[in-house]
Amino acid sequence: MTDVDFIISELRTAADPQYLVRMQHFGINASKALGLRVPQVRALARQIGKNQPLSLALWNTGIHEARLLAAFIGDYTLVTPEQIDAWVADFSSWDICDQASTLFIKTPWFADKVFLFAARDAEFEKRCAFSMIAEAAVHLKNEPDANFLKFFPLIAEHAADNRNFVKKAVNWALRQLGKRSAFLHAAAKCCAEEIVDRGDKHASRVAKHALVELNSQSVFKKLDLYS
Repeated sequence: MTDVDFIISELRTAADPQYLVRMQHFGINASKALGLRVPQVRALARQIGKNQPLSLALWNTGIHEARLLAAFIGDYTLVTPEQIDAWVADFSSWDICDQASTLFIKTPWFADKVFLFAARDAEFEKRCAFSMIAEAAVHLKNEPDANFLKFFPLIAEHAADNRNFVKKAVNWALRQLGKRSAFLHAAAKCCAEEIVDRGDKHASRVAKHALVELNSQSVFKKLDLYS
């Protein structure tokens, strides 16, 4: 299954017009969507397997679900810095941003791109920086915890950005770092408390929301912080 036209035809056949309407309620830009749920697209990705040329071709169609599929089947060993820049410039929806971030974090360019995109003005480009941090905290199991410390000043710097898709990603990044390990939990709490102490109402709201989860019994139990 490597023909783009055939794959798009399969996506169109499986599309649900009612779900297309629901997508907009989730804050998804559905202007170029067909109406498929993510599990449906993932199932197709498993059938196809990793295929970098096909991934690039699907992305270029501009179709929402085709771009999700492109992120799922992309081969991170063949992803270039230029591809990351091009895809990020195309982002128009939070879900595409987050799924592509899962691909980007596996590349050697991950950390450099975090700092690059955090400085961008465009909402989804900036979101990508913090989405990558959050995804990396969960998925990069073998990455030393100390390598994540450099992201806390970035979180503190941009916590006051009150745009919906940025502030949610900043909050997400802070929480995921804090849930990764006891070591990063302490650092995340310190970062959140420093943000609150600054007194900026938007940044404080992000940090306080993160602290609720970081101080929860479930997180303390998960990280064995009761001893």
